[in-house]
Amino acid sequence: MITKAILKINPNAKVNVINDDGNIDNCTINWLEDTTPISKADIKAKINEMANEPEQSAYAEQRRNAYPSIGDQLDMLWHTMDKDNELQHKFYDFYQTIKKVKVAYPKK
Repeated sequence: MITKAILKINPNAKVNVINDDGNIDNCTINWLEDTTPISKADIKAKINEMANEPEQSAYAEQRRNAYPSIGDQLDMLWHTMDKDNELQHKFYDFYQTIKKVKVAYPKK
């Protein structure tokens, strides 16, 4: 966990962590190949940030899955524009491009 946090801060770090159990106070960090040491406070902050990542990932996935498909979203935009002359004029190129396809290949 500590090594992972260090590499998130500095992907090029060369480091050896002894007793990497996630508790920064119980480990020994050996900085290798002239890697600039990162403070334990910064590493601890990154570990805390990483602890929240699964929640953020789950939230992002739930949010992403709650949206309609892109095709459905575009269809909603089309129908909104199709009912509003001002929007048709404002987004003329988009509207006309979609309208051409809908006229050429109407739903059966």
